Parts: sequence; structure tokens; C-alpha cells
Amino acid sequence: MHHIFNLLRCVLIVLSFAGLSVGHSEAQSIETEAREAVLIDMQTGTVLFDKEAGTVTEPASMTKMMTIYMLFERLKEGSVSFDDTFYVSEKAWRKGGSKMFVEVGSHVRVEDLMRGLIVQSGNDAAIVVAEALAGSEEDFARQMTAKARSLGMKTATFKNATGWPDDAHRMSVMDLAIMAMATIRDFPDYYPFYAEKTFTYNGIKQGNRNPLLYRSAGNDGLKTGHTQSAGYGLAASSVREGRRLVLVVNGLPTAKARAREAQKLLDWGFREFSTLNLFAADEEVNRLPVWLGEGSHVATTLSEPLTLTLSRRQRADMRVTVNYSGPVPAPVRQGQQIATLHVELPGQQVKQYPLVARHDVPLLGIMGRVGAAIRHLVWGANG
Repeated sequence: MHHIFNLLRCVLIVLSFAGLSVGHSEAQSIETEAREAVLIDMQTGTVLFDKEAGTVTEPASMTKMMTIYMLFERLKEGSVSFDDTFYVSEKAWRKGGSKMFVEVGSHVRVEDLMRGLIVQSGNDAAIVVAEALAGSEEDFARQMTAKARSLGMKTATFKNATGWPDDAHRMSVMDLAIMAMATIRDFPDYYPFYAEKTFTYNGIKQGNRNPLLYRSAGNDGLKTGHTQSAGYGLAASSVREGRRLVLVVNGLPTAKARAREAQKLLDWGFREFSTLNLFAADEEVNRLPVWLGEGSHVATTLSEPLTLTLSRRQRADMRVTVNYSGPVPAPVRQGQQIATLHVELPGQQVKQYPLVARHDVPLLGIMGRVGAAIRHLVWGANG
């Protein structure tokens, strides 16, 4: 019977999904004045737009997303509470640029400092937080860089907690997008603070510098940045009909251009792309023939749901295939990988997903195997 198993062959099954596609956006049909930009569908991680997204740049006050992230971590783990107070050093009080106007020598509630960072982009608040959590801003910056590496931010180097110009303080807009998505993902209870439009401290009311918060209810974060050398930048996020896009732009010439270009790219992303739940976890993908099993076929499934972000132009070009060596020899165990789902578009790397057995298929008893072997020898594969 050994030679019978040598008849097993490599089989490719084409699944029909007319009008669907997958993968990184094809040739981009929109332009932007931004020097660097990246737009990502957060659910699938698909990059919808990329302009110098991996180029190292000056993040300016978008840096404060990491300062806030590390404060959120302490709040979530319980080592810091909103009602705790942090001391204001002379260094923090004297810092120029945007301020929440804390008073030197005072103690400020953590909740106020958090709002001062998010809404007012206070450089003084950033230094107060850095010194309280790490002892010094320099040590805090080293911790920020270490945290960035753990989040997958490959190019990020922090030298301060504010985004104050420093030749070594650099990262890409892709890294800033990773940081934004980590904030949204890791701190759902705290992230809504990013949508607050105003905050008053020490009798001074300031508005959130994020221009998109005033344009659409779906725009809910995150952080602006500006220095003379960096230009105008924005890390933004928006939700429409359950879809969340994350955008980072930098190097724009004016605040007006920043608002216009950011909204334009978000509108384009929601208009030109859609999200498709191709297969749910444990949903049957197809059925494969089984050799010498108590059942003649076994259903395949994916262990994880497969969700794709699709552009209009890609929809006619997708090709989905199931590759396997078949028929599948029994016994087959539930959860055993027996095939691979391939999703491909012309000119793009094929994406592969393991297909596993949805149920057991026991081996036939000895008499059943003998009978099957005889039928195969007499009638062939179709017998």
C-alpha cells in the first residue's frame, strides 16, 4: 500500500471572490503638501497612504504623546492616581513655548497635568511629569526611548519630554502612528481625554490645538506639533461607522495647511477604502477530500478572523487560493494545519494564512483501509 500514498499530489483550489482585494494600497491617487505622511486603517494595519513615512524627522510637540502614554501606564497600573500631586521645579516653570502656566514650587494634581499636556500642550506640564516619574527629564527621555522600542518604534530617539528642538531627538511619522495606535489600543478609558476641546488652569482657559476636533464628531485625537525647523505636524485619528483611521502628517508650511491636508487625507481614506470581514474565526472556508478516513471530506477554517482593507481599484484583481497536498491522509485532528490560504494581488507579496481542520476525521479500520486500497487499484482515484 505504500506506493498508493505516493499518489498524493499538490492541489490548488481557487476560491471565487469577485470584486475583492487585499494588501497595501496600490499606486496612490492623492497628493499632499505634507513633507511626510502616513495613513493607516487601525483594525487591519493596512497602510493606505505613505509619503516618506519611514524618514526620520523632527516630531516637535507630537513627542508629548509618549509623555502622556507613560503617565497613562502609571495610572492604569495604579501606582499614580488623578488626585496625586507633582512638584513644579524651577526648570519646569521657566520652560518656554506652549505652557499650562503652573507656578514654581507648587504641587499640581495629576489630572490637571494630564489635561495640561493633552489640551494645552504644556511644556511645563511635560517636565513636571517627567521629573516626578523618573527623577529628571534626561532619565525620563531614556525611558521614553526604551518604551518606544518595546512598542515597535524602530527609529525613535527621545532627548526630552516636550519635543523641544534637539538634533538627536528624531523619529519617523510611521513611529508616531505606532505610538498613536498604542495609546488608543492600550488605554481605552483614558484616550477620550484627547477629544477635550478646552481646559482652564490657573484662571487661564485654552483651547485644544488640534484643528480637526472642531470639524467632525468622529475626529477624536491626538496631538499637534510645530517648530520652525519641523514645520506644522499633526497626529490624528477619526472614527466613522466603526472604522478607525490613524493619520500623521508633518512638515506643512502653515497651521491652515495642516488642518486642510489632514482632513483631506482622512476623508480620502474613508471614501476610497472599505473593510471586509472575509472569514470569521472557525467559519468553514472549504472542504478537502480525505484518504482512508471514516469521513470522505474535512472542512477547513482559520484560527483567527481574516479582515481586509480594500480599495475600489483593487477589487477586481484579488486572487484567493487554497494550497494543499491531497487528498489529506487520515487520521486528521481538529486544529491540525492541512492547507494554506493564499491571498494575492499583482505586483504584491502573497499573504499566506494557515488553514486547519475544523473537526476530527478518524482513520478507517484495517478492513476499511484494505477495501479502499483495492477500490483505488481497481477503479483509480475516481473509483
